Amino acid sequence: MKLSRRQMMAAMGAGAVGATASGRYAFAQSDTIKVGVLHSLSGTMAISETTLKDVMLMLIEQQNAKGGLLGKKLEPVVVDPASDWPLFAEKARELISVSKVSAVFGCWTSVSRKSVLPVFEELNSLLFYPVQYEGEESQRNVFYTGAAPNQQAIPAVDYLKEQGVERWVLAGTDYVYPRTTNKILEQYLKDSGVAAEDIMINYTPFGHSDWQTIVGDIKSFGSAGKKTAVVSTINGDANVPFYKELGNQGVKATDIPVVAFSVGEEELAGIDTAPLVGHLAAWNYFMSADTPENEAFIAEWHKFTKNDKRVTNDPMEAHYIGFNMWVKAVEAAGTTDPDAVIDSIVGVTAPNLTGGVSAMMPNHHITKPVLIGEIQDNGQFDIVYETPGLVAGDAWSDFLPESKPLIADWRSPMKCGNFNTVTGKCGGAG
Repeated sequence: MKLSRRQMMAAMGAGAVGATASGRYAFAQSDTIKVGVLHSLSGTMAISETTLKDVMLMLIEQQNAKGGLLGKKLEPVVVDPASDWPLFAEKARELISVSKVSAVFGCWTSVSRKSVLPVFEELNSLLFYPVQYEGEESQRNVFYTGAAPNQQAIPAVDYLKEQGVERWVLAGTDYVYPRTTNKILEQYLKDSGVAAEDIMINYTPFGHSDWQTIVGDIKSFGSAGKKTAVVSTINGDANVPFYKELGNQGVKATDIPVVAFSVGEEELAGIDTAPLVGHLAAWNYFMSADTPENEAFIAEWHKFTKNDKRVTNDPMEAHYIGFNMWVKAVEAAGTTDPDAVIDSIVGVTAPNLTGGVSAMMPNHHITKPVLIGEIQDNGQFDIVYETPGLVAGDAWSDFLPESKPLIADWRSPMKCGNFNTVTGKCGGAG
């Protein structure tokens, strides 16, 4: 790990709209810069993604209150890909080709991101992706503001190892992010001396609800006399019955701690957290972060939503950082032209909500702190660990032999997402 110190619109979300949540703006196309919002408002991922749509509306409204961008107001265009991965590509094409958005903020799962990548490359538009992911990618048209594995998964495992964990359950939803992340983690654990028989790997489909057998298997695996932990890449609404079954079977954090990469404040809002106290999550931001920046952000969020019970979470902060970076890059370029923004955004900095300043790296990832939090009975997290500095996102894992020699740098003259330092050649778009 390298230290270099994530209303009206809701009702109309399935279609494209041109107003903020409060309906204050309804500008003609010539008067506005359109911003695409591509998040699932229905289906299995709506539990996580609806809030990201809401925070984008807030950020756009705030920017308009400052005078907009390049002398124009920003106009959000919201679509609902409905947790349907092929539909993400269709909606992305609609945003770019029909609505003529200048940039898109969206996607959650890696399968949805993979679905839209060819569209953004073909149409040369910009995607700001706000969620932790598996790495092994750097695309010219994408800015990865969520965590790469070295900014979440690896530090989480290191933390658990320091707590004496010797046996590992890698439990994930069956798609690219959990499988690739667990491939990296399995190799990392083996490289550090963990035996193959001390690693259990399990995958379940999206929306999986019957966890009785799997949780029973986890309990059995953890009864071998070695301290055991679950590393969870379970995504979406399957987390609700998973954590409920942990409670039903009496799996406590003192026995088999679970560290989750896709469970934050929003997901816990729908769960009885009392049996889960002490289980963990690894993110780059928690609502409980005690900083003036975070206090102000939460106050603005509650004011915007008119609901002081609405929580904040890591991918919201990633959108906050990414949006402010895009604004700065557009201002520096003097245009929303994608090529000009791509050229101007590397090196751009923006405050994060934990008291630091994040920077956009040449590989289109950003610098972030890594935090480990314990679930509390009020649905918040007590931060128990934080890296001493910001960690630069690594697009290609050092723990996979095929990835170790690869670097990404989208500046001239390299302009490559997967440059092989051994062969001296670019492997393609990345």
